[in-house]
Amino acid sequence: MASHEIDIYVRFAETDAAGHVNNVSYFLYFEEARTKFFQEICPERDDTFNFILASISCDYVSQAYAGQELRLLTDVEKVGGKSFTVYHKLVNPMTGAIVAKSHAVTVCYNYEEQTSIKIPDHVRRKLENYLAVH
Repeated sequence: MASHEIDIYVRFAETDAAGHVNNVSYFLYFEEARTKFFQEICPERDDTFNFILASISCDYVSQAYAGQELRLLTDVEKVGGKSFTVYHKLVNPMTGAIVAKSHAVTVCYNYEEQTSIKIPDHVRRKLENYLAVH
């Protein structure tokens, strides 16, 4: 299956004094992509089954600026018993240049019981549709 994709418009407020996208803004982009990805693969989440972010990293590859339109691709890198790793790649669609890459470890979580839970089979199947090697 192809990557899950969203478009990102870089707002002036997301830049820093040097005029390029601030490092913190990338995490907002990744969060938006994960949220939309999760809504697509698992719209039935509630307090007994949801996702919680355990770890996230970002590699800044090239600069981006206010007014640019970027594309954010999301894939699943690995699926474990209770967690899975999401891979994000932010690209400039005009040049194909990679702007940033991220790995986010996400855990299936029961908020009522405050504990991690096994990934339900129906969710695992959907996650595996997005498995890609990076």
